[in-house]
Amino acid sequence: MFKKRFLLLSILLAGLTSAASAQDLTGKYTRTPTGYLMVLRNGDDVIAHIERLAVIEQIPSASIVGIGFMREATFGFYDFSRKVFNPKSFKDVELANLTGSIAWKEGKPSIHAHGIVTDGTFNGAGGHLLGLTVGTGSCEITVLLHPQRLDRFVDPAIGANVLGLHPGAK
Repeated sequence: MFKKRFLLLSILLAGLTSAASAQDLTGKYTRTPTGYLMVLRNGDDVIAHIERLAVIEQIPSASIVGIGFMREATFGFYDFSRKVFNPKSFKDVELANLTGSIAWKEGKPSIHAHGIVTDGTFNGAGGHLLGLTVGTGSCEITVLLHPQRLDRFVDPAIGANVLGLHPGAK
């Protein structure tokens, strides 16, 4: 009986450990007087780590800015007629700017970010960020806290997420 319980517990813990390691923030952020500074490294998923930080630290809402070297950056241009993003990815680029916000939607962090990247020939691309994976070097994200919790909701007039300026605003 003890062996079965131990085996079951080991399997459960192994599953939790592998899920947590995908977004492990140990040693990747520090508190600042105005919020947090996060430094991510090769292979880190920027959006997932920001979401995880929001959950761990129970961030009510925040503004975010960032820079760094990306293995891959995926942007989307929103097609309002079809209500979907048309994605385009760029590899091995410098993230010249990331600007965005952290809010909440349906009990989960909701990150809205835009950015600009440049390649080795200094050609640039930018738009709504759908995904960012850190390349060699690092990515630095500054999180500036806001005191009130803000929520996103789908505006029926446009069929897209918007930020409510009052808690639960719709």
